[in-house]
Formats: sequence, C-alpha cells, structure tokens
Amino acid sequence: MKEKISVTIDRSVLDRIIEFVEEGRFRNKSHVVEYSLNKLIKENAKL
Repeated sequence: MKEKISVTIDRSVLDRIIEFVEEGRFRNKSHVVEYSLNKLIKENAKL
C-alpha cells in the first residue's frame, strides 16, 4: 500500500525531477522519488 507524504526540496532538485519525467525516464515525480529512495536504501544495506 502506498502512502501520500509531503516533502520540501530545493527548486533546483524539483527542476531535475520534472526534467526526468518530461524526458520519459519516469512516469511521474513520485516515481522519481521512490526509485531514488529505493536505490539509496539498497546501497546503504551493503555497508
């Protein structure tokens, strides 16, 4: 089950997220954030 959250980020980060979506690399902004967090979690699990 997915949960809705709210975050505050720098405008420059949001601009990059929007670019990723517009380029078709991700379905939407949530997909970018979820993908990035999962990658960070997996990388840190190896430590």
